[in-house]
Amino acid sequence: MLDGVRVLDLGGIGPGPFATMMLADMGAEVIRLDPPKTTGQPMNPVLDRGKRSMTVDFKSEAGIELARTMAAKSDIVVEGFRPGAAERLGLGPDHLHALNPALVYGRITGYGQDGPKAQKAGHDLGYIASTGLLNQLGRAGGPPQFPANLIGDFGGGGMLLVVGVLGALNSARTTGIGTVVDTAMIDGANLLYSMMHGFAEMGMWRHDARGHNLLDSGAPFYDVYPTADGRYVAVACIEPAFFAEFVRTLDIEDQLPEPLSEIDHWQPKHWPIMRPVFAEALASHTLAELEELFTGHDACVEAVRTMAEAKVDAHNEQRGLFYTDDAGIDQPAPAPRFSRATAPASDDAARAEPPRRAPVIGADTDAVIAELGL
Repeated sequence: MLDGVRVLDLGGIGPGPFATMMLADMGAEVIRLDPPKTTGQPMNPVLDRGKRSMTVDFKSEAGIELARTMAAKSDIVVEGFRPGAAERLGLGPDHLHALNPALVYGRITGYGQDGPKAQKAGHDLGYIASTGLLNQLGRAGGPPQFPANLIGDFGGGGMLLVVGVLGALNSARTTGIGTVVDTAMIDGANLLYSMMHGFAEMGMWRHDARGHNLLDSGAPFYDVYPTADGRYVAVACIEPAFFAEFVRTLDIEDQLPEPLSEIDHWQPKHWPIMRPVFAEALASHTLAELEELFTGHDACVEAVRTMAEAKVDAHNEQRGLFYTDDAGIDQPAPAPRFSRATAPASDDAARAEPPRRAPVIGADTDAVIAELGL
């Protein structure tokens, strides 16, 4: 999809490399500039797949000049430095737009390029704390819980950066004028919570009641329950038809506070009564028994699988959700999928080639310099 697009990744950790990984997965030529190292290993064997690596010393004039010259020959530059650092290096937007007016300059930080916290050090956990989002996550009566660093770094950071630079690239190709894409993880994390902000305005969500809402473990029909063998099962039967199928399959109709044909299961007044009924019924079966019981029933019940189990799940295998590269590195398959690049899952022979393995640091330095005539 991005054949012919050259991306210069000025280096960094986490969301920036994730964004350029996605661009590489979509066919862009991504050249990552790494600091001089002699480990002979990739910076990250998954996040750097499909890229090329050059070692460039930003502490030297020659290194800065090399980066500037490469930016002049690129469509997109991505940097994840603290605000002002790129400018001090001579690699800020103004410096590079003077060389390449159509350049899309994507930058990603935690707090954004301006504001009282712009220079504050931080990580995903602090970013989602500062937006109020962390306080919404977790069970009633317990502390806030966080899903690793998925919300700020990757969902609200790297993916938002990809959306931004592709939108800017489209504009640059039309107008010949590049732009700066200011991606702040606090912006993206807040954006991911849009539906709940809307629910709150509709009176359907309480920001001051963690673990008491429809989708945050407050509702007994949208939660995780232990099984008889110490495993867990996810129940997500929100809609009336799925809820009814769940109740009938477990044979617990007579234990509901109202007849199944009349009950409004979204009413919070019913939740304290239904929860122990669901918990007892599910805990009386092993995970395997529940999988067999709910097979063929649209009740939105799913086993909570380990990562090892997910990799050999029949659906995931046919879909090609994971793959192993030629270095033996297990990793997620590229997404999203495009009809021109991906054949139906049943047609193994016609599937798109997986990304190249991540290069060792500096592996492409000489080749890139020669190809670009630098």
